[in-house]
Amino acid sequence: MRWENLSPDSEHSRADAALFGAEAVTTRTFDTPEFRGITFHEIRARSVVNRVPGASRMPFEWTVNPYRGCTHACVYCFARKTHSYLDLDTGLGFDSQIVVKVNAPELLRHRLASRSWRGEHIAMGTNVDCYQRAEGRYRLMPGIIEALRDHANPFSILTKGTLILRDLPLLRQAADVTDVGVSVSVGFTDEELWRTVEPGTPAPERRLDVVRAFTDAGIGCGVLMAPVIPFLGDRPEQLRATVRAVAASGATSVTPLVLHLRPGAREWFMSWLARHHPHLVARYERLYADGAYAPRWYQRRITRQVHDLAREYGIGPARAGAPRRVPAPAPEETEAGLPTQLTLL
Repeated sequence: MRWENLSPDSEHSRADAALFGAEAVTTRTFDTPEFRGITFHEIRARSVVNRVPGASRMPFEWTVNPYRGCTHACVYCFARKTHSYLDLDTGLGFDSQIVVKVNAPELLRHRLASRSWRGEHIAMGTNVDCYQRAEGRYRLMPGIIEALRDHANPFSILTKGTLILRDLPLLRQAADVTDVGVSVSVGFTDEELWRTVEPGTPAPERRLDVVRAFTDAGIGCGVLMAPVIPFLGDRPEQLRATVRAVAASGATSVTPLVLHLRPGAREWFMSWLARHHPHLVARYERLYADGAYAPRWYQRRITRQVHDLAREYGIGPARAGAPRRVPAPAPEETEAGLPTQLTLL
């Protein structure tokens, strides 16, 4: 395992300076049902605040990712490729070999107190989910949120995890002193599709309960409708059911993003597709023949349908006097100007 390939920027690419040394790694397993078959690699990182590469068009410059690998086990997750930097498997290894930056809260607090830090927005959940199951044991997010609250530093969180409700009191405290954005990822409400493509996540309806809870607490919460999966989750009745459920949850906004298949995720997803839906393999090969993203005409069609449904169900801009919040990050754009899926899923 090549721990030396983890660097301050290696959430996105390799670099020379190691983020931590191999001697700093402690490997653990826990014989409990929720963690059976999962290995945790606890490390004391040298850095936890990562700069987004300059070429990116993401609407934020800094991220914090306390974990690498994700027990959500979403078959389409773009972040699978990052496990290859450690010589870890990007398939089952990504789902079961979890790197835990156990000193993330103290590193963040130190960085926020630095004279060189200028209070820029920090985005979380942009690589893997910071509220995956491991967070229930390691409890890194309370310390992270407390540090951001104490320094009145703006931040946002994107998650599929219901565990964020544990930290709702802390998030309310932070929202009193700075801009706090919370978005929940719900690409579809089809239960059969959820069980097969997102086997380690809470059910979509439970995630929408998170939206309701935040709304009731006075913190606006948007929904990232991602990914919309071609030929499996894109029928008009499926899109309607999802947008209707999102609207009923009280979400402030809904943003559709079509599945994209980058290297690492593409191989794992296509292998899953061949097992579960072999009749769709040729259609996917044609749809994604030009690269990681679906064609412009397809993305525009889905976006138009979802926006029309959102208007029908009354999901509009934030109301005057609504709780202070950072809007959900806008989709990154390709050179052709097309929206692409955010780097969380």
